[in-house]
Amino acid sequence: MSFPLVCLGNPLLDVQANVTPEYLAKYSLKSNDAILIEDAKSDSKMSIFDDLVAQDSTIFVAGGAAQNTARGAAYELGPNQVAYFGCVGKDKFSEQLLEENKKAGVTSFYLVNEEIGTGKCAALINGIDRSLVTDLGAANHFKPEHLDKHWSVVENAKAFYIGGFHLTVSPEAIVKLGKHAKEAGKPFVINFSAPFIPQFFKDALVQVLPYATHIIANETEAAAFAESFYPDAVDAEDLSGIAKKIIADYNNEASVIFTHGLEPTVVVTSDLSAKEIAVHALESSKIADTNGAGDAFAGGFVAGLINGETLEKCVDRGQALAKLSIQEVGPSYPKRV
Repeated sequence: MSFPLVCLGNPLLDVQANVTPEYLAKYSLKSNDAILIEDAKSDSKMSIFDDLVAQDSTIFVAGGAAQNTARGAAYELGPNQVAYFGCVGKDKFSEQLLEENKKAGVTSFYLVNEEIGTGKCAALINGIDRSLVTDLGAANHFKPEHLDKHWSVVENAKAFYIGGFHLTVSPEAIVKLGKHAKEAGKPFVINFSAPFIPQFFKDALVQVLPYATHIIANETEAAAFAESFYPDAVDAEDLSGIAKKIIADYNNEASVIFTHGLEPTVVVTSDLSAKEIAVHALESSKIADTNGAGDAFAGGFVAGLINGETLEKCVDRGQALAKLSIQEVGPSYPKRV
């Protein structure tokens, strides 16, 4: 079996609802952040899922950052071009995820855990910001051996995309793919995905950065990297400066792409040259939901890599897909006519 793009991440069911600032404060949440529930049995934030399920306005969407990106790439590339790896439970939620991927043109290579349920993510929307609360569930139990069972898919791929959230699950699986990509000279894209990744999973991040050909993050994640890796030494708002430090200290062959909301995207290449690429303008009245915008950007970006486009064109394609996504509800895309 042959798929140009292989994605690895944590498949989740997104449980999405609009909330007030007071609701976020109730659970000590920030309006533009992402956190991981470490103990589903004791963490009071687990009651958020009960809250949302009880609301008639709650939306259920096939999610998980890298899975969103896989669907975005498939939207650009067409069916049977994208393979996705992750771990799910044997339940109705994984069946829903499987069906959503199939409709989007993504082929799912799920490892199925029969003892633990499919993971879920509460996407709490407050204005144009979102706060994500994730219970990984079965997604936390992916094994590198599952890649071995489908190694022909890996060998036949042209490029790889890794959601940073998977650094909390199986750095070994990421390294396995990274080594193959490096030996074969294939693009290997890593997304930081959330501020807590560079804050609390530094060792795992350092372990995989040498394999990256492209590193993607938003301005909040970039600032978290600077504060975690270079406290008091790097301006957390100097995106090009942070990117240059990452390249100089961790991978002198990589390009770093920092998105910045409505501000221009900052791109720094391995020769340490920097440029800014303006985003695609959109009237605020047309913005329906920004949840998944970064995943959409990554989907367009990696689709550009598969198509052999320049770095600037890949960024532009990512911005165009993000513009489409934020006009939809949830991390989704308009139907093709």
